[in-house]
This record gives sequence, C-alpha cells and structure tokens, in this order.
Amino acid sequence: MSEEEQELDKLAKTEHQKPHQLSLADVEGSSNAALLTNETSQSPTTYLRPWKPHGSFKIFLGAAAGVGKTFAMLEEAQQLRELGLDVVAGYVEFHGRRETERLLEGLEIVPYKRIEYRGTTLEEMDTAAVIARRPMLTLIDELAHTNAPGLAHTKRYEDIEEILNAGIDVYSTVNIQHLESLNDRVFELTRTRVRETFPDRLFDLANEVILIDLPPQDLRDRIRQGKVYRPEKIEQALQNFFSSSNLMALREMALRETADAIETSGSHREFRALHEEEPPTSNPFILICVALKPQDSRVIRQGWRFARRLNAPVEIINVSGDDERKIDQEEALAPLKRLARSLQIPFHELKGEAVEQIVQEVKSKRASLLVMGESTRTTLKERLFGSFTDRVLRSLDGVDIYIVGNPARRAE
Repeated sequence: MSEEEQELDKLAKTEHQKPHQLSLADVEGSSNAALLTNETSQSPTTYLRPWKPHGSFKIFLGAAAGVGKTFAMLEEAQQLRELGLDVVAGYVEFHGRRETERLLEGLEIVPYKRIEYRGTTLEEMDTAAVIARRPMLTLIDELAHTNAPGLAHTKRYEDIEEILNAGIDVYSTVNIQHLESLNDRVFELTRTRVRETFPDRLFDLANEVILIDLPPQDLRDRIRQGKVYRPEKIEQALQNFFSSSNLMALREMALRETADAIETSGSHREFRALHEEEPPTSNPFILICVALKPQDSRVIRQGWRFARRLNAPVEIINVSGDDERKIDQEEALAPLKRLARSLQIPFHELKGEAVEQIVQEVKSKRASLLVMGESTRTTLKERLFGSFTDRVLRSLDGVDIYIVGNPARRAE
C-alpha cells in the first residue's frame, strides 16, 4: 500500500471524529493528520478529499437582495481555496456587481449548461458535470431558483440535494421571502406574492445557516448608490418591496428563522447520530384541519410553523361526507397535497360527519392544538345555527384551537 493510500485509509477510519461541517475554522485548526504536505515545502497545503456518504450544507441567508450573501460566500470560499481546498463554482450570479465578480477570480467555474427556450439562450448549472468533477466544495447561488424547462430537476434546490447525496459539500444563498411556509406572511406584509419558493426541509438539511445581516437603512443606501439595481429600477424598488417597513419585517423573519435553525437542527442530528433514534419530546401534537376553502394553504403553513416552533409532530386531515369525491373536490385537494409533501406533513383523507371525525381524530392522536380555517358562513347564519367552528369547540375540552383568518373576508 502506497503512502497516499495509507493516509486515505487513516482518514476514512477517523472520519467520524471530525466536525461534520467543513468550514474555514475547521481548516485553520486542522491537524497534520488530515493532510498530505512536505514540512519543508512552501507551497499551499493540499487537502485530501475523504469519502463520505453525504455532503455538508451551508446556507447564507439574507433578508433581501443586496445584503451581501454571495459576497460573503465567495469571500469564505476564497480563503478555503488559499488554504488548499478544492473549491469550484457550480453556479454564481453576481448581478453585474464588480466587487462580487472580482471574488470569482482564481476560482474554477464548472461550465454552465446552455438551454434554448423561446428564442432565448438560458444558462443553468450543469449538475452532472459538478458531480463528475468531484470537488470538495461547490458554490451554488440562488437556492430557490426555478430551472429552465428540459432539465432533470425543476428547482435548483433539487440539484443541490443530488450533489449533497454524491458526498460533495455545498455552500448556497437564499433570501428569507422564498421560504415556503412564510409565503402568505410575506404577501400580507409586502403585498408581493413570491412565486419561487423552497421547502422548509432544506433548513433542516443544512448543517449551518449563516445570517448575512444588514440594517434596512444601510441596504436602502446601497440601492440608492446603484449597487443592487440598475438606475431606472432604483426608485421603484425603494417605494415598493424595499420600503423601510418591509425590510424591517423581512429582517425580523430572517433573524427568527436563523435562531430556529441554530436551536433545533444541529442538536437533533447529533442525538440521532449517537442514539439512532428520534430525540424524546414532551411537545404537543398538532392537527391541521382543511375543508377545501380558499384559505387552506394559509392554514397548512400556519400549522406547520407552530409545529416547527414547538418541535412538535403534525398531521393534516380533510373530512368528506361523500363516499366518492367529486372532480372539483379532487382538483381543490391537489395543491394542498403538493404543499403537504413539500413541507413533509402526512395528509389523511377521512370520510363521515365532519365534526365527529375531527373530534375522534383529535382524541385518538391526543392532539393538544387544532389548527383550522375561519368559517365562511354569513354572520346571520352563524347567529342562527352557530358556525362549524362553534360546533367543534363545543365538542372538545382541554384542546387549544387556533383559527386562521381569511384576509379576503376582512376586505368585504
């Protein structure tokens, strides 16, 4: 066995003792056992790439475009490259910013795939080429990006998952407004419906979430200086999405999500790795009830956020009084099921009288919190017969019920 093979074998045996996340701090503090180097050589250290079944994942999170996520990612990547790590750019978007573009100098860029679409040539990350290249670390901008038609994956986060499954570490960037469970809240605050989203499970997949924070006024100053948008877009951006109130709300969201990621993800993975089981919890069980109403997606997202915040198991139920669902009911269920799959929430379809089935399910699951949508009955009918919500309340004791309001009804 050659000296290099012996060293690789030694690395494989000691891999479980190393920090799972490969970061700048790990490299600067690593021992000589983790590298091959000539003590008298003045050349940069060359780090071996140990085999591992799954790459580590680091997210650079921002409250909005222009806070410096890509800059921070490239800055750390350059330091790692100078220390001898094999770093490549899978896809980096510098949006014409010269400071960001300069940080790409010296980094190998895996050639992009060119896609012809409606007379336009689009450039996308070549996932297969990244995996074939086998770097230690890949930089992939804009996690929530929607790929051009014709690629293997619809969303870039799916490409990232494939690369991680190949054992390659990934650094990526994203803004908080793209988080699926915050979609309704972002719309309520900013009056802008974000179409490109990514599932919250990507946060759980991440080994580390780094908040790139910039006070709202500083970001607005950067926009005025032309460092974020072209001159003709500046005033429109400042008056709409990038207003001070919007940026303050988005910044608070980013701070909260980063805090949640730090508190839950790392400790749970460590427990599962040591004990090969889910960590014990005394947290409540949350049951989400959807009734094929316009606000059901809001109900699911709000229930999921309760579950994440409380570290509680959660399920969704829908009750039908018909033996066979009608076509319009199936069509209304389809997007709710897709959302449930995205958030990884079990979805159960029940048959029978709605109130009875809900009460039975709450009791059998020992749920302590029921999340459901606001009744759509008129005020007169509610006064005469009581709302569906009233009937559920009268049938349950000792269970908290959270009613998700319907913004459209408030506008009536």
